[in-house]
Amino acid sequence: MLFKHLIELYELLDSPQASGAIVADYLKAIDPECTVETYPLEGPKGTTDMVRVRIPGAHGKSNGGDAPTIGLLGRLGGLGARPERIGFVSDGDGALTALACAAKLLDMHKKGDILPGDVFVSTHVCPHAPTMPHKPVPFMGSPTSTAAINAEEVTPELDAILVVDTTKGNRIANNRGFAISPTVKQGVVMRVSEDLLGIAEITTGKLPQVFAISTLDITPYGNGLYHLNSIMQPCTCTDAPVVGVAITTQTAVPGCATGATRLPDLDEAGTFMIEAAKAFTAGDASFYDPAEYDLFVKRYGSMAHLQTMGNLPAENPMA
Repeated sequence: MLFKHLIELYELLDSPQASGAIVADYLKAIDPECTVETYPLEGPKGTTDMVRVRIPGAHGKSNGGDAPTIGLLGRLGGLGARPERIGFVSDGDGALTALACAAKLLDMHKKGDILPGDVFVSTHVCPHAPTMPHKPVPFMGSPTSTAAINAEEVTPELDAILVVDTTKGNRIANNRGFAISPTVKQGVVMRVSEDLLGIAEITTGKLPQVFAISTLDITPYGNGLYHLNSIMQPCTCTDAPVVGVAITTQTAVPGCATGATRLPDLDEAGTFMIEAAKAFTAGDASFYDPAEYDLFVKRYGSMAHLQTMGNLPAENPMA
């Protein structure tokens, strides 16, 4: 359970003074020897603080081992839309969940509960982000482009990626809690991982929820096409399999809405991510079937061109 860390981090992040340095100090207080870095990332619309945490595994690459590495990425535009909106916005739930996962994993590591493989956790902290029009409800914008965030978060060592993101501003995923996506690998939408469905069942005690994605959703931002949100954007710049972990609601909630964060939902999503990290780094869970992927490519060719802007230049390079 992540409630303790969620509450403590919420208190830190629900502030105009929220910063990467404040988050780093919080994580270092849990484990003074932890590897956490924070630095500003500047864009035309302002600045955000990147936060990146690495939790070494007993047999992880950082220790010379060969256990796989998983990335837990908190996707968002910003934690707040000040001065337009006062308080922590719905869009901040992804960052809050990812950072709570980092805090829990660091606490486990310090106590001696060490995962087999390395875990990389990353998000960014911005209490003064812009908003942008979107149907059916407004989105949070970001001071920097999605491509710039991807360049910081999607690192070569990752063998699989879970992306947690608020996904409430739509009529596609309409159950409160969290839902997972089909696995996406190099432009191919694979079937939903049976292993991850099983972990979702165990951690929630409920039937697992799956949200629909389209081919448009797995193409890069800025190409003029509709996207559900940015939850699948890491799949545009990696060969690793990517699964979205969407924090969902029954009704369409704007990303810039305040008072919309429900910690029990974040606790369920974060617990699922930690259990998935345990299983994946131990070799007990797979995101996709490699033989099935290889057969798809043999029959239909590579879909990696979907990870690019295609035949036309970007319509909005800062998207």
